Amino acid sequence: MSSDEGASVVVPAITAASSVICLRSLGRRGINTIAAAESADIPALRSRYCDEAVKLPSPRTDLLGYKNALLALARRPDVRTITPLREVDSYVLSAYREEFAEHIATPWPTLDVLRDAHDRIRLADAAEAAGVAIPETRLLDTVEDWDRERIVKARYALLVNEYVPSLPETASAKGALTEHIDPGVEPDVEGITARMGHVPITQEFVPGEEFAVWALCDDGEPVTICQRRRVRGFKYTGGASVCRKTMYDPDLDRVARALLAELDWHGLASVQFIANETTGEYELMEINPRFWASVSCAVQAGLDFPYEYYRFAGGESFDGDSTYERGVATHLLRGEGAYLHSVLTERSPYVEVPSFPAEAWAVARSCLAQPHFDYLSLDDPRPFVRDLRNEVSKLL
Repeated sequence: MSSDEGASVVVPAITAASSVICLRSLGRRGINTIAAAESADIPALRSRYCDEAVKLPSPRTDLLGYKNALLALARRPDVRTITPLREVDSYVLSAYREEFAEHIATPWPTLDVLRDAHDRIRLADAAEAAGVAIPETRLLDTVEDWDRERIVKARYALLVNEYVPSLPETASAKGALTEHIDPGVEPDVEGITARMGHVPITQEFVPGEEFAVWALCDDGEPVTICQRRRVRGFKYTGGASVCRKTMYDPDLDRVARALLAELDWHGLASVQFIANETTGEYELMEINPRFWASVSCAVQAGLDFPYEYYRFAGGESFDGDSTYERGVATHLLRGEGAYLHSVLTERSPYVEVPSFPAEAWAVARSCLAQPHFDYLSLDDPRPFVRDLRNEVSKLL
């Protein structure tokens, strides 16, 4: 598709801030945006950069209806492409890639490549082939030695019939959250398997800081690439980042590029690593095949991934220059509050609780020094207000 064909982009309007950031990035450049939402209370729908809103079925209960609704939007002559913001978006776009390709640009992986990211057993095999370290990963029902500290995860990042045949074709669900298993304690394997609906995986627990490499790839070669370090998560034990900061480490760049090349990755990827606090080696955690929730950080640092994605979909050329400012931090304000709340109220046998006064000061200092926020924007305040109202309503 030539760069002058298609002036609109479909952006799934979801609860994460990434949809707001995509709308702002594209809208500020005069690109028409179509927010595709399942609910009327999504913050992105309040953005001044939301040019058009369309209601879609929920992919959780009507996966095929969701796909058909996106395909109907793709048939519009003004639409250039669709931005994947959730695992289910990536799955639908990849699973029906040929159908979408009849109408719009498809800058995302094939289903077989996507499965390498969604299936954590296949991802571990790809990491080994690429020479990238990864915690010992195996199916839960194959473990015989329970003397090491382990975690249990869903085998698949997304649960759909293609991956788990016992599931209905019309539904989708997120993979279950991580569970810790103490050394010397043999878990109820059958019970966990029944609860998750499939045989999950277990990995050796690796303590350390979390990092990510964000990339837009053309058949395994990044055309735009950036790194970040997680400063704080939703909880002091970890979780999705609520404060993150751009950085650069050539070792991290090397291992991420090796994995993306091994996968022959096409499109967006957020490759998550943990720096083993004992060895210092970067070990692979997962790949998110979509826009990441903290995309604001890259945009603030000078790499406008939503706009680069738009250009990529239009067939524009890239010179390989991924210059960005290092040390730039962005914040999810309600997430910072959740982090401090966890310091006050939660305790974990795996992670030492930090000092609340010290952490409160750290949060305040970083917000004052770098007042860059996911939702809060002076020229577009309504998404922040809507998000705040949504959070307050959950407490009432």
